[in-house]
Amino acid sequence: MTKPPAKSVGAMILAAGRGERMRPLSDTTPKPLLEAGGKPLIVWQIEALARAGFRDIVVNVSHLADRVVAALGDGAGLGVTLRWSIEAEPLEVAGGIATALPLLPRGPALIVSGDIFTSFDYASVRQRATAMAREESAARVHLVLVPNPRYHPGGDFALAGGLVALERSPRYTYASIGLYDSDLFRELPRGAKLKLLPYLQRWIADGRVSGEYFNGAWANVGTPDDLAELDTALRHPASTAHDHKLDQ
Repeated sequence: MTKPPAKSVGAMILAAGRGERMRPLSDTTPKPLLEAGGKPLIVWQIEALARAGFRDIVVNVSHLADRVVAALGDGAGLGVTLRWSIEAEPLEVAGGIATALPLLPRGPALIVSGDIFTSFDYASVRQRATAMAREESAARVHLVLVPNPRYHPGGDFALAGGLVALERSPRYTYASIGLYDSDLFRELPRGAKLKLLPYLQRWIADGRVSGEYFNGAWANVGTPDDLAELDTALRHPASTAHDHKLDQ
């Protein structure tokens, strides 16, 4: 028997990191509110999700959390509803997702990092979400992979027949964009620090993770130089190679 269709696909922005590599900027301004192209990094993500039809968005925050919540509120000014998962200290990715589960609808959830910029069309995951919700696919996770940036030349994972693989080549970098069956996190403790990678490796080994390669605009904004580079690209798109080469 298959599951009934999910009423909605959840969406979550991961924004609880301290932003150590972004210091000293992140000492006084929470990383999600640092601006590029005239907008806070997190607003680019919220707007991209809204364009794709994701109007109910969970955001986890920690460092200077009150300032992020005060700046964005309930999301009405951006045409969305924001639900906040506030962490006393950053709980890593898996811990943050597990802790935020009560705020997410049951079923597939699109999980994206708040410190990336991309032209990836988030609407494209909806068909996969429907198949995942109905158990028409063995995959319980779907990852977006991108060309390896200069800071991570070895990549993270490979692709083999539509599935993500651990030991093959060529290897690509996880774009911090993934569709996850939220049930995978329901047995994890809430409020605990838990890294995502060990769970991903287990799910990949079990053949439960599909993937796709994306070669469009993508940048991981981790340092002040990254922020300045993205800002230049967004303000002067005609004169800047505004694609994944931002991180190469």
